[in-house]
Amino acid sequence: MMRWTLLTFAPLALLLGCAPRQTSAPAPAPVTAQTPVSRVSFYPQETGLSWSYLPEGDTGGLPYSLKALGPTVFGDAQVRAFELTGRGAQQTWYRQIDTSGQKLLGFRKPGLTVTLTPAWQEWPAEGAWRVGLSWSGTTTARLRSDDGQVDQAGTVTYRYTVLDQRQVSVAGQTYQVWVVDRQITDTLGGLFPASETIWFTPYVGDVRTAEALLLTGRNFQSPGKGN
Repeated sequence: MMRWTLLTFAPLALLLGCAPRQTSAPAPAPVTAQTPVSRVSFYPQETGLSWSYLPEGDTGGLPYSLKALGPTVFGDAQVRAFELTGRGAQQTWYRQIDTSGQKLLGFRKPGLTVTLTPAWQEWPAEGAWRVGLSWSGTTTARLRSDDGQVDQAGTVTYRYTVLDQRQVSVAGQTYQVWVVDRQITDTLGGLFPASETIWFTPYVGDVRTAEALLLTGRNFQSPGKGN
């Protein structure tokens, strides 16, 4: 079964199931910028990129779709938005990607916004990748519902370790992936899965996500890779 972020957080279960569509809090600014899909970064982020995923062990059914929506504003920060949809799920992540790596500033589900202060370091600088690399941090997660029924904060502590680099075959494609172990603890009743393995490939993205989704397709090719 999929372990979607926040769906395992018991106090919010009812809110997430019946969140009102009207919003009393300001929503992030709309996405307007466009970037040619032919340009793909080490950490893929260009507007218009899209990926499809299926849950690990699921060989059929409708895929989940992840799209790079482009630059926008989250709080007072310039970020890039990524939206996952499918099978009733909808979640948008807000990230900053620069020479220091990839950071997560927060995310939004219908009726609920989560901000992370300071930003969560998801990936390191491009040139830092190696087996044995480890990084960690602590952030404060602030949960706010649009109707004001939820407004609470807690601490999230995370640690990443690069375990290996190897070839994997997924949906008929072969990828050279970095195998990353992610460990998380929090004071919010299990906001995130406590332990998960992620497969990341430069210029492709997550081949296996922290939600145990496997890559089944994308609308772009990696530069010079042909895959």
